[in-house]
Amino acid sequence: MSQRIIVDPVTRIEGHLRVEIEVADGKIVDAYSSGTMVRGMELILKDRDPRDAWAFTERVCGVCTTVHALASVRTVENALGIVVPPNADIVRNLMFCSQMMQDHVVHFYHLHALDWVDVVSCLSADPKATSALAQSISKWPKSSPGYFSDTQRRIKKFVDSGQLGIFANGYWGHKAYKLPPEANLMAVAHYLEALEWQKEIVKVHTIFGGKNPHPNYLVGGVPLSVDMNEANALNIERLAYVKQLLDDAKTFIDQVYIPDLMAIASFYKDWGAIGGGLKNYMSYGDLPTNGYGDISSFKFPRGIIMDRDLSKIHEVDGTDSEQIKEFIAHSYYDYDSGDGSGKHPWDGQTNLNYSGPKPPYDQLNVEGKYSWLKTPRWKGHAMEVGPLSRVLVGYASGREDYKEVVESALSQLNVPVGALFSTLGRTAARGLETKLIADWAQEFYGSLVTNIKNGDTRMHSDYMWDPADWPKEAKGIGMTEAPRGALAHWIVIKDKKIHNYQLVVPSTWNASPRDVEGKMSAYEAALIGTPVEDPESPLELLRTIHSFDPCIACAVHVYDEKGSYVHQIQTF
Repeated sequence: MSQRIIVDPVTRIEGHLRVEIEVADGKIVDAYSSGTMVRGMELILKDRDPRDAWAFTERVCGVCTTVHALASVRTVENALGIVVPPNADIVRNLMFCSQMMQDHVVHFYHLHALDWVDVVSCLSADPKATSALAQSISKWPKSSPGYFSDTQRRIKKFVDSGQLGIFANGYWGHKAYKLPPEANLMAVAHYLEALEWQKEIVKVHTIFGGKNPHPNYLVGGVPLSVDMNEANALNIERLAYVKQLLDDAKTFIDQVYIPDLMAIASFYKDWGAIGGGLKNYMSYGDLPTNGYGDISSFKFPRGIIMDRDLSKIHEVDGTDSEQIKEFIAHSYYDYDSGDGSGKHPWDGQTNLNYSGPKPPYDQLNVEGKYSWLKTPRWKGHAMEVGPLSRVLVGYASGREDYKEVVESALSQLNVPVGALFSTLGRTAARGLETKLIADWAQEFYGSLVTNIKNGDTRMHSDYMWDPADWPKEAKGIGMTEAPRGALAHWIVIKDKKIHNYQLVVPSTWNASPRDVEGKMSAYEAALIGTPVEDPESPLELLRTIHSFDPCIACAVHVYDEKGSYVHQIQTF
């Protein structure tokens, strides 16, 4: 006999996610993922100036900020035929890399590590043994017995007070935790260090984009001038500061994040066979080294892997109306063509006139509509997107940099390449690509400095800036890779205004409900077969869901528990 378990909301994510599972004989046999907030950003953008779209889309979320702005300016540039100068591409790449590094470190330590690390257990650790462990895996200087004793005392104060603060509401003492106390203490100490480090790397955004978390962008380039003698421009002092921030990031990633990742993974190698789910992986790619129009120059290659076949990369074309479509059979939307049809984003509808049942607070109506997320498909196939997809596409492409980090990790853990297709593989891939990104950021910085030394200070193009030069109607697409996966914006411009604008975000691919044929998307599929030790404390469910790093904050309306309209938030 199966048991229905509901987790609502799933915490340590961005946005509102509800997951319902059926558990039988200690394993998940069915799963349903529901986004419980309505998306409406597309409606806000209608009839606005296309050049302003980035400022709105960037505020879809407080986490995936700069990538939405990047996708937005690219979709307008694509529609109007604008080519940005090389320096603008490099600055965009540096902002992209900075956000990726910060986001991945934050995810590992502050959103996902507590699924594997028992915080309370660290109180019984021996600080001397913890110090020996830390020094055996890294040359990070903060690893003395005294340092770990101080951390242990800080945690003890939380516990003795009865208020665990940032560590509240964990499943501490759960049987599924496997780390020894010393490893737990080391991880908790680095959790606290990561809190301090992550606020430094985002200063790259304030230097290039004026602020964080929502830095400024510009259709045609970046809103930045170069003048070595001007205090308010990109000068030698600010360039040197960027270099220092990138160096510090690489050190933290190489000496703290990666060693911790590998150490923790070594205790959970059984999770290399759990949570695989879908067998199809998609990456739009990004980080151009020869202009965004040259896909072959991307550091993140573009492509699709089908049925885990690493011998072949399939092409993905977001402009092909037969490749990418969104379906609404189980989503709280209406299409003028009916629930059974799919729509390419250029023809997409965000129709909030649906008047049927809204989210219940007992159980989801899984036979009908049960999520505010649409269901995207590539040629009818469900796709997983995210770090694992990017690493697999890079590895399958034969890229030496990917092969080096992947094969080194597999060798260190003594697991086969098949272990990548799992919850553990998804978590490990995020760390491996962070290591690659830290190195690539150094390359981009060197290219920018070289260009400036050679006299090229161009940061934006004036081409097609005057709306009088625009065509009466134009379509564009802006593709990128958010930390959580493939992200694209589609725009239709008519009479110099936005006629239609659609965002298909990574968590739409991963967290969406079943399609019209009843096929699961990534979250639901990955949960099938996951063990559940204690139905009252479904820690294992969180491990798999958090391995995707859900980010579902795309809502602009608030509803009460009966689904009634309450308030529209006036952000602008």
